[in-house]
This record gives sequence, structure tokens and C-alpha cells, in this order.
Amino acid sequence: MENDSAWLWSIYPWVKALHVMAVISWMAALLYLPRLFVNHCEAQPGSVTSEVFKGMERRLAQLIMTPAMIVSFVAGLTLLAINPALVRGSGFMAVKLVLVVVLAGVHVAMLRWLREFAEDRNTRPQRFYRIANEVPTVLMIAIVIMIVVRPF
Repeated sequence: MENDSAWLWSIYPWVKALHVMAVISWMAALLYLPRLFVNHCEAQPGSVTSEVFKGMERRLAQLIMTPAMIVSFVAGLTLLAINPALVRGSGFMAVKLVLVVVLAGVHVAMLRWLREFAEDRNTRPQRFYRIANEVPTVLMIAIVIMIVVRPF
């Protein structure tokens, strides 16, 4: 059992590095997709420009955003499995995990908005997406504070 523990701890920094890279990729996509939506609002439904935005949005979500979220979750849960002490009695980790669930909810909302654009059913103005673009940033700031500063 001790060898298993030593092996797990030996991969811990690698899993942490993977987690950080996946989170960076996920955040980049969560910040870029609403910017695409802002510009897509200006395009006439059915136009060539609208179709280009649809392709860009779909590829961003399918090739970067969703896979990066999955890798973030798997790597993060692996880190917790290797070091369960992070969860026991840690208020900061509980808050961080709740914020991550909220961020996943934002992800799901963006996928719904993407579907609405794909079906030419968007009814929201640019301002909505400009504001929505700030939500992942605020959540990211709170998550980073929880994990680095550990105020609780």
C-alpha cells in the first residue's frame, strides 16, 4: 500500500499541471465564446457571416471548451482522490467546488445559447452577451482566490 501511495504522490504534480492547463483552456473558451456571440448578433440569420460564426462557435465548444472542462474535472477529482485532506475541514475547497459547479452551469448555458444561434433562434441583444462574458471572469477570480489564498 505504501508503494501505491508513493506512486500516487509521484504523479500528483503531473496531474496538477494537467489540471491547470485544462482550466486555462476551458477559461479561454468560456471567455471567447460570448465574444463570438456578441459579433454573431450583428449577422443576419442565414447569411454567410452567420454561418461562419456558427461553425466557429460549434468548433470552439466541441473541440476545446467541453473537452477542457472534462479534463479539468477528471484531473481535479484525481487530485482530490490523491490528497483527500484538501476536502476534510477545508472551507476554501467547499467554496471552490461550489463555484466550479456554477462555472459548469455557465458552460451549459453557453451551449444552450450556441444551439439557439445554430437554429437562428437567438433573441438576446449584444449587451446580454457582453455581460455574460464577465461571469466566467468573476467566477475565475473567486476560484483562484479560494485555491491560492485559502481564506477559509
